[in-house]
Amino acid sequence: MSLTENPELKQRLVSAAAVEDDSSFELKLRPRRLQEFIGQSKVKENLAVAIEAAKSRGEALDHVLLYGPPGLGKTTLATIIANELGVAFQQTSGPALQIKGDLTAVLTNLQNRQVLFIDEIHRLQAQLEELLYSALEDYKLDIIIGQGPSARTHTMDVKPFTFVGATTRAGLLSAPLRSRFGIVLRLEFYTDAELKIIVQRSAEILGVEIDDAGANEIASRARGTPRIANRLLRRVRDFAQVRGAGRIDLATAQKALHMLEVDQHGFDEIDRKLLLTIIEKYQGGPVGVNTLAAALAEEAEAIEEIYEPFLIQIGFLNRTPRGRTVTRLAYEHFGISPSRRQSSLF
Repeated sequence: MSLTENPELKQRLVSAAAVEDDSSFELKLRPRRLQEFIGQSKVKENLAVAIEAAKSRGEALDHVLLYGPPGLGKTTLATIIANELGVAFQQTSGPALQIKGDLTAVLTNLQNRQVLFIDEIHRLQAQLEELLYSALEDYKLDIIIGQGPSARTHTMDVKPFTFVGATTRAGLLSAPLRSRFGIVLRLEFYTDAELKIIVQRSAEILGVEIDDAGANEIASRARGTPRIANRLLRRVRDFAQVRGAGRIDLATAQKALHMLEVDQHGFDEIDRKLLLTIIEKYQGGPVGVNTLAAALAEEAEAIEEIYEPFLIQIGFLNRTPRGRTVTRLAYEHFGISPSRRQSSLF
């Protein structure tokens, strides 16, 4: 089972992975043009130049690889690329393509200059990846008909198209596949100021009254991720309607987020448990990820992909050759005084 298929991970309010009820909600809030997309200024600038150049030449845009943590807008950017180019858009995912016939059907039905978006491209099967190479490079598809000595190769033309691949684990992509992307863009975590604008925009679309302080409080606990910011906004909106006056101000946001057990750094129970385990059981570290996984009854892969990136990003956790160590910020967060031995680690 993949991490994104694990129901326990999906149930986390502060998980960046999409949950079932996110899709219809996100569709309402999703920007449709680059100028509406908030944050990721370098990514937007590179895309704007490439898109304008492709349109002026009347050609398909170079293939695009979008990578970075989940929930930062890779799917949204893929749809924006198609909208900006004024072409058709088709979406699928690596795990959804199981046999060569699946990918062949998708590629042979593409329209001219269409955008084909494949999410979780790192999970595409090796045999399908090889089939994709000639389509990306020469817009041709080599199909083997028959088996054994009587097998023959039939080459089919594919209409020029733009392939947009998205992944949270760029390191798992093979070198041949990665080399076929002309545009490679990394999405970074958002600042609180950018998330505040996103929260205010989403609240306006949803018809929710929110003031600056309330929006800022939600943004500051959203772990640098728009998907989490919008999910928290939904929950705070519910609280405001049931326990408040229907308007989200600072006090209402704080009460709602306290009830949801999301603290001022956006940590939930699992984050706090991870940090406290390293502090209390392993004297602040270093501790190996497998040992930590066993202590938490979690998968090592989940710790590396889901829990750690944000904790490292904001400076609460370090990865070292000897294992994981917490920083002074983690001790201060819990009001714990480091021992003399631990102090020497900082």
